[in-house]
Amino acid sequence: MMTVPRITIEDLKRRMDAHEAVTVLDSRALDVWKSSESQIPGSIRVPPDEVDKHLSEIPRDRLVVPYCT
Repeated sequence: MMTVPRITIEDLKRRMDAHEAVTVLDSRALDVWKSSESQIPGSIRVPPDEVDKHLSEIPRDRLVVPYCT
């Protein structure tokens, strides 16, 4: 079984404030995403069932942090 590391909101904010190379993936379901009024600035919209279609958009040279609700 693969263990996926986790990052806290505070650590992500600290890294973003320090201008570290971080990519945030907004992987919320479409209905949730459409009903939301906010999105993390600079995040990339990647629906969870379409990750394979968006692989070329996801940088491989930095920390990638997916989030959903």
